[in-house]
Amino acid sequence: MRIRLIVRGRIGRDPEAEIVDRYLKRLPWECRVTELPDRGGAGMPPREGHARTILLDERGETLDSPAFAARIGRWRDEGVRELRFGIGAADGFTPDERAGADMLLSLGRMTWPHMLARAMLAEQLWRASAILSGHPYHRAGQD
Repeated sequence: MRIRLIVRGRIGRDPEAEIVDRYLKRLPWECRVTELPDRGGAGMPPREGHARTILLDERGETLDSPAFAARIGRWRDEGVRELRFGIGAADGFTPDERAGADMLLSLGRMTWPHMLARAMLAEQLWRASAILSGHPYHRAGQD
């Protein structure tokens, strides 16, 4: 399975970029980041093959880490080849983009800067891979 992050804005070499890189390099899945301009230009590129598009959106579903991992595991087991995670511009996604997504995912009810949202998503992807492999990284609920 491949992971593709399609994000508005450039992260540059900020400290947040180091956090994102640290987690993405640990993923057992191939991962690619596509940065789009903050404004204008093309939006989410068309899907290629058997993929799921997940947009980070404040109106989206709020999952805990085990449920997020389970969703990824289910898609993997169904033969999904690519998960495309979108992080939109400051105004989010258009109604058409939201309607075309397979899932809207919220990182919580608070608004997060793009750089932190990208770092939080990268960490949750690593955590999901750890949960799915039985790695001890995720210790929630343990006594």
